[in-house]
Amino acid sequence: MNFIDSKVEEYANTHTSSESELLHKIQRETNLEVLRPRMLCGHFQGRLLSMLSKMINPQRILEIGTYTGYSALCLAEGLKEDGLLITIDINEELEDRVRSYFSESSFDQKIEYLVGNALKIIPELTYTWDMVFIDADKTNYLAYFNMVIPNVRRGAYIIADNVLWSGKVIDGKTSDEDTKALRIFNNIVSSSKDFEVVLLPVRDGLLIVRKK
Repeated sequence: MNFIDSKVEEYANTHTSSESELLHKIQRETNLEVLRPRMLCGHFQGRLLSMLSKMINPQRILEIGTYTGYSALCLAEGLKEDGLLITIDINEELEDRVRSYFSESSFDQKIEYLVGNALKIIPELTYTWDMVFIDADKTNYLAYFNMVIPNVRRGAYIIADNVLWSGKVIDGKTSDEDTKALRIFNNIVSSSKDFEVVLLPVRDGLLIVRKK
C-alpha cells in the first residue's frame, strides 16, 4: 500500500484535518483487537472520503463492505439533513462492535447497517443512489458495480477501494484471483463511454467513477 515516501506521507497526514475522537477510537481498537486491521481505511483516506461526500452532499449512500464502520462514519458526514447511508457486510462477528460504534455517533439515525451477502441484499434495495462506496471482496467488484449501476442516478459517483492492490495489478507475475478480478474491473470501467473515471494512487488506490 505504500506508494510514496513515508516522510511525504507523514507530512500529508500532518497537514490533513484530524479525525474525530470516535474515529480515533475505532482506529485504535481495530488495530488492537480485530483481524486484518489494514482493511481499515484510516485517517488520510477517511478524511478524503468525508471531503468527497461533503462535496457531493448525497441523499442516499450505499456502502458495500462495512468492516468496523470507520468509512461509513466518514461518508455519513456529507449526507443531507434527511439523508440515509446503507452499509452492508457479511461478517456477523463484527456486528455488535460496529453497532456500538454507530450508536456512539451523531449519525446513528442516518445509518442502516445490514449484515449478510451483498449480492443477495442489493437487488432488494429500491433506492436511487447518489454515492456508492465499494470495499468488499475483490472478486465480486464487477458484479457489485453492475448490480448498482441501474439505480445510480446520472451525475452520481461510485468509489472503489483497493484497486491498485498493493501494486499487484501492474505485476505481470501476479495472477491470483483477486488481482485478476481487479484488473478486469479497472479495465472494463475505465474503458466504458458511460463513465468519467479517475484512478487516484491514494493508499491502496481509489477508483472514482462518475455516471454520465
